[in-house]
Amino acid sequence: MIQGMFGEQGQLFFEIELLNTDCLNLPVDAMLDTGFTGFLAMNKQDLESFDWDFIRKEKMQTAQGESRFDIYAGKVLLDGQAYEVPVCAGEELTEVLLGSEWLKILPLTANYQAEILTLG
Repeated sequence: MIQGMFGEQGQLFFEIELLNTDCLNLPVDAMLDTGFTGFLAMNKQDLESFDWDFIRKEKMQTAQGESRFDIYAGKVLLDGQAYEVPVCAGEELTEVLLGSEWLKILPLTANYQAEILTLG
């Protein structure tokens, strides 16, 4: 289970680690976006340093509507466990996004009043 933090406007942030092809870890704060139906999305320029393999182009749903993304095979470390997931890369993304696909495999607890936020 990983602890998260609430943003100033109620956003849900979790620290995750992105793994490049040399298994070097880069910790990042990722925002949970339940309107995004994939696992992970990030800016295409930021993604290029990871040397992940390109898979395909695909339309995905985000909170802002439907967008077209390049999909890469990426690796993420959550709570000490490595996951290989499709990573959506877009030009307009300003945050690393965790999508609602994680909620199918990891439980989310969010209690604003008690300031409790966990994933897993």
